[in-house]
Amino acid sequence: MALVRLEEEGLLEAIPSGGFMVKAFSERDILDSIELRGTLEGLAARFAAERGVSSRDLEPLKECLNEIDGLVRQEPISMEAFSSYVALNARFHVLLAELSRSPPLIRQIDRASALPFASPSGFVMAQSALPEARQILLIGQDHHRVVVDAIENREGARAEAIMREHARLAARNLRLALRNRTHLDLLPALALISAG
Repeated sequence: MALVRLEEEGLLEAIPSGGFMVKAFSERDILDSIELRGTLEGLAARFAAERGVSSRDLEPLKECLNEIDGLVRQEPISMEAFSSYVALNARFHVLLAELSRSPPLIRQIDRASALPFASPSGFVMAQSALPEARQILLIGQDHHRVVVDAIENREGARAEAIMREHARLAARNLRLALRNRTHLDLLPALALISAG
């Protein structure tokens, strides 16, 4: 049953002999998954902005942002900081989704984030060895701050657009990681991505 579930989630592929094999993913599949997550997170940000959130509701998000600020200010950013960033970034995205107050939307975001390579931090560790690493983290953190501001000011369309753009950073990280396959030890799963 676990294998069937992994097939349903798109991680395995049934083979004619009755078994399963690990599925390879095209770059297009992954980009589509990232875009889907960005669209859903954009909707969550819009719901949060339009439905309104209290200062108290925003406090955990702002605390998370402050912790991320401490990491991205490091120069150079250590591997430990990148690891911490992955956890804090995941927390930020979960908190943001919860602000939508939409259980069906939160479920769909969880499903989209579980798609291969589509999570908000899917390529952060592979990115850590690249020269552009700090710049991309700073851009991502700026997106985080701007979306919180948009939600606080009840600017739904702005919040939605920012989160859609924010997801595109993951697509940028994917392209950088695929171009620089020299650091496969940081993200061994890159070997599952086909050039198609």
